[in-house]
Amino acid sequence: MTGAERRQQLVTVARSLFAEKGFEGTSIEEIANRANVSKPVVYEHFGGKEGIYAVVVDRETQTLLDRMVSTLHGGHPRAMLEQAASALLGYVEESHEGFRILVRDSPVASSTGTFSTLLNDIAGQVEHILGQQFSARGYDEKLAALYAQALVGMVALTGQWWLDARKPKRDEVVAHLVNLAWNGLSHLEHKPQLRLN
Repeated sequence: MTGAERRQQLVTVARSLFAEKGFEGTSIEEIANRANVSKPVVYEHFGGKEGIYAVVVDRETQTLLDRMVSTLHGGHPRAMLEQAASALLGYVEESHEGFRILVRDSPVASSTGTFSTLLNDIAGQVEHILGQQFSARGYDEKLAALYAQALVGMVALTGQWWLDARKPKRDEVVAHLVNLAWNGLSHLEHKPQLRLN
């Protein structure tokens, strides 16, 4: 195995263990045992548990952020809301191990890599889009930050709940999130449907 292949193997093994047991519950010895290598090999590649954890979190953060940003490809604001909610819940569904890692508090003190930092990055993207829409419709642009935080927080917390519940199906959860966000409590549709299709 090349050095790059070994490094990738260790990251994959560590990702699985961190998702299953968390940072505190995972040891370098477990990572090494599952990868069929000695502990010094793990230390050589990552310097310790914090190093490999930081790599796992950085990769998951970038994957989710890329997914969120790539889905916001314009159109009607409701369609963008559907795209963003669907992207986050799609990540939860397809990369549940990664999402479990991100929603735990990060023990590594860094300016990046925590779920709250990631949500703030996503909210910044949403704020920019909302600011443009608010301006075009005569609303106060300064409120875009508040609405961005509310929307992203609502979707993210629902994603945390849905990670374990898994019912109803993803598209139905997205439809209800968009229904609440778009129509507000006073104008909820009785049977919301996605309009992406």
